Amino acid sequence: MSKLVSPHGGKLTPVLLPESERADYMAKAKTLPAIRMTSRETSDLLMIGMGAFSPLTGFMGKQDYESVVGTKHLSNGLAWPIPITLSVSKEQAAGLKDGTEAALVDDETDTYVGIMTVSEKYDYDKGKECREVFFTDDMKHPGVQKVQAQGDVNVGGPVVTFSQLDYDVKYGAYYATPAQTRALFDEKGWATVAAFQTRNPLHRSHEFLCKIGNEVCDGLLIHPIVGKLKEGDIPAEVRLECYEVLLKNYFNARTSVMRVYPMEMRYAGPSEAILHSIFRQNFGCSHLLVGRDHAGVGSYYTSYQAQELFDQFKPGELLCQPIKVTSAFYCSKCQGMTTEKTCPHGPEDHLNISGTKLRAMLGSGELPPSEFSRAEVLQILVRYYKSLQ
Repeated sequence: MSKLVSPHGGKLTPVLLPESERADYMAKAKTLPAIRMTSRETSDLLMIGMGAFSPLTGFMGKQDYESVVGTKHLSNGLAWPIPITLSVSKEQAAGLKDGTEAALVDDETDTYVGIMTVSEKYDYDKGKECREVFFTDDMKHPGVQKVQAQGDVNVGGPVVTFSQLDYDVKYGAYYATPAQTRALFDEKGWATVAAFQTRNPLHRSHEFLCKIGNEVCDGLLIHPIVGKLKEGDIPAEVRLECYEVLLKNYFNARTSVMRVYPMEMRYAGPSEAILHSIFRQNFGCSHLLVGRDHAGVGSYYTSYQAQELFDQFKPGELLCQPIKVTSAFYCSKCQGMTTEKTCPHGPEDHLNISGTKLRAMLGSGELPPSEFSRAEVLQILVRYYKSLQ
């Protein structure tokens, strides 16, 4: 009997077909009208397929969409902060009849990924969605840009998937579905698991936060996102090398594991933090580490707005609870890693290196101090930034 938290909504609802059926469905898909998906829509489809977005089994219809945008809940009352939608042009929508099937094709790779049964088509307000989900409609926000570039009609309906876009091949054992991470945690005898969300290489501050989670829970899941990021972010293969060297040298293998997942960042700050909690619950995690500016971008969100949004949900709505941690850094007077909450000293004693300064140092081959990041990680990053030149 598993001791882990139950999935969101009570059970996992994967729609990825068994290996034995995938070729037949792929052949069928090629006979159907095709809906070409953006990279974000494709990544959402992969998350639905593996059961990470349970209880969703398809792209949202109008009732769920409007409820999520207006209340951060599905129409059945279950917490859900961000619409999971597929959009098309008005012209294509006119040719899609309710009850018919359509092939779902990743536009960037021309890969057939799944089949949707069209249940409804509906207009939607892009500006309202942006204001409610991103708390801004500023076109400089990368998430807002994506929504505004979508088709004008959303298409909702259940899906089946038959491809993982080779993520399972590229990342091997590191790529895991919720059913697989749950089996792993059960095998280890863990009841409580802290997840650490990351799109960056881990510096000492991140390592410190991970170990806080590792102390208060039975186990730690370092869970990097490997879907598409914004321009300037470090590629997944470079980050993976950094994570591996850290895990090997600075984490306890008995209580720490790493797996990756294929979602694309929305940079939705507080809303995305809630989504991170929900699908980490599906992966079997009881806690999510939520630090400063979780899933944020630029200056669109206050430092701890993501932590504050958790407080708006009733007890029991989110079974994966936040571990709220303030900004961590090395303090020369404390002579160790500490946080805004616990350190009594001023900024003159804190080691803070901005992302811009860090990139400049690494690009010139200069290693930041070991109090900022582990030497093994920095050497990998120096090699990467030099390759850009």
